[in-house]
Amino acid sequence: MNIKLMGAGRTLADPAAYANDDRIHKALALLRREAPVHWVEAPGYRPFWAITRHADVMEIERQPDLFRNAPRPILVPDAMEKRTAAQGTNFRTLVSMDGAEHRQVRAIGTDWFGPGALRHLETRVTELARQYVDRMLEFDGECDFVTDIAVHYPLDVILSLLGLPRSDFPRVLSLAKELLGNADQEINGGRGAEGFVAVQQELLTYFNELTAARRATPTTDLASAIANARLDGALLSEFDAASYYILIATAGHDTTSASIAGGLQALIENPQQLRQLQDDLTLLPTAVDEMIRWVTPIKCFLRTATEDYVLRGTTIRKGDSVLLSYPSANRDEDLFEEPFRFDIRRTPNRHLAFGFGVHYCLGAALAKMEARAFFAELLPRLDSVQLAGKAELFATNFIGGLKHLPIRYKLRPSV
Repeated sequence: MNIKLMGAGRTLADPAAYANDDRIHKALALLRREAPVHWVEAPGYRPFWAITRHADVMEIERQPDLFRNAPRPILVPDAMEKRTAAQGTNFRTLVSMDGAEHRQVRAIGTDWFGPGALRHLETRVTELARQYVDRMLEFDGECDFVTDIAVHYPLDVILSLLGLPRSDFPRVLSLAKELLGNADQEINGGRGAEGFVAVQQELLTYFNELTAARRATPTTDLASAIANARLDGALLSEFDAASYYILIATAGHDTTSASIAGGLQALIENPQQLRQLQDDLTLLPTAVDEMIRWVTPIKCFLRTATEDYVLRGTTIRKGDSVLLSYPSANRDEDLFEEPFRFDIRRTPNRHLAFGFGVHYCLGAALAKMEARAFFAELLPRLDSVQLAGKAELFATNFIGGLKHLPIRYKLRPSV
């Protein structure tokens, strides 16, 4: 048995590894090179196949009937899986659905993230971008960009879309942070599975109350659309409605904040790229795509094989789990020229940060629009920016990016 490969495979299950870019990318590069389809037995987790090549991730994503989301869509410790199953708090979101059910439930939110809705929302997103760049002036040239700015701006967008009152934003932010940051000691305080279940239950209680309110008094927001949606003539269960809210509120927020914060860090560390973008804002679309590839906020999803399947000469057995490693696919040397170079002009940029196919991220276009709007407001006003301390990443093997980005800057007021 190759000890180095075994260690690299186990790295994918270790949340702490994702808080160390060098460590995780060295492990992923080794797997891509020597064992792109690799069986992993990590302590505390049920085994899985690690899929690390872009082409192989695409091959699996293109076959949703052969590789299904259920019953194990995300990588969590075995003890946590059993605990949440026993408590009945395993959320039923789009990432755990397949086939006709997935299509029907996804359709509830499709129009809210389509081109027409986004054109209507663009003015509000632009206004919020200006407000949050203006907020940077309040910190007298030095702030933690993540905690002071990046986590609040996309949350404001997504919770406004849902129609939640601003007074509830801090509570939802705190719960979302605890839910997705459960593997990070700073966030969960060592509460483990018990804390994870408690956060799930509090979110369910909050969103069940929202469902009841929107059914009693329908409104014109996304929360009302979810609460009053019908599948085969029946309303969603309270649990399924709450699960939908939680998916929108968490995935729609954390992925965008991670991309914006990580994108700013990449520009700081690549000052020539920063100057080029400031000189030519028409590069923003490709720059934002590169930021998203660079950060890859969603680290992995799992699929379950419905029948035996041969990939690169290796037989994946029916019932086996496969882990699709998006950070690895997005640094694949076979597809990306100089994948470890941050390049705001990179095109084409066939990254998989939003997935592919029927499970492509519902809010991808909104996330890109938010990032473009923010940098379109920030960059013309930014005279200088530099790190003012150590950037820190979340410990996570699901969704995450920077948790701290201390910066020092000179910013002009808006005109």
